[in-house]
Amino acid sequence: MIKKTLYFGNPTYLSLRDGQMVIKLPEVVRNDTLPDSFKQQHEVTKPIEDIGIVILDNKQITVTSGLLESLLESSCAVITCDSRSMPTGLMLPLYGNTTQNERFRQQLDASLPLKKQLWQQTTKYKIENQAAVLRKHTDTETKCMKTWGEDVKSGDPDNLEGRAAAYYWKNLFGVSIPNFTRGREGTPPNNLLNYGYAILRAIVARALVSSGLLPTLGIHHHNRYNAYCLADDIMEPYRPYIDELVYSIVVTKHSYSELTKELKAELLSIPTLEVTIAGKRSPLMVAVSQTTASLFQCFAGEIKHIAYPKM
Repeated sequence: MIKKTLYFGNPTYLSLRDGQMVIKLPEVVRNDTLPDSFKQQHEVTKPIEDIGIVILDNKQITVTSGLLESLLESSCAVITCDSRSMPTGLMLPLYGNTTQNERFRQQLDASLPLKKQLWQQTTKYKIENQAAVLRKHTDTETKCMKTWGEDVKSGDPDNLEGRAAAYYWKNLFGVSIPNFTRGREGTPPNNLLNYGYAILRAIVARALVSSGLLPTLGIHHHNRYNAYCLADDIMEPYRPYIDELVYSIVVTKHSYSELTKELKAELLSIPTLEVTIAGKRSPLMVAVSQTTASLFQCFAGEIKHIAYPKM
């Protein structure tokens, strides 16, 4: 079942009651002139088991520890945002699988050649999906992208991922945004890309924990200050789905310099984007769980290839 993404951008009281998230508005709760029956009618409840991601985007949101505990026990990812409404924090459960100790050990014992082969697969799928986005939305020649994808070697020692990325970003937005440069602190629509990637990262990290894996230990990324190196690795072939969504916003919206509620609503559809793995279509959130489950099987020596989506 596809889990729901709940976004809170206004002052809100969030608590737990009978396995349900209880949502209350402060202005209603604090108004002593309103009868209790009226206040109860204006409560909203959501079953905990239906929630996959919670985004907290207001400094006046109050969350009880009981609710946080219940959300984490249900493998929900909780995202906090900064003053610019950009995701800045991610809370995940410490465990998510009954055989987690064994799975940790298999992940830790993975050989360097195996991790290089897994990164080769990851890079190949990312480049192929980027090429698919260019073919679908631009007139850009993609034969070079196809060649780079086919030529990726174990561990990508030639950095074909970087070469493909430079070509991809140079041509993706075309005449809409001449000379666009992808960068975290860059000009719009980098803000939309950053927001979308943050949502995707939370989805992948949540799925990794549910599969009994450590999001910290990557197969390629090894930044000592990054607690989600593996999530950053595994999300790579999924990034083009976010790019395509942002592209559609750029070509249809008059303004995207600020992350309005309307734009956030479009980006919060990411968990339900349709993707295809091995010819079968499913929502992105479900597909990511399939990907992380296959990653564990690779670590366990049961299979040799990660199940990635193909555009």
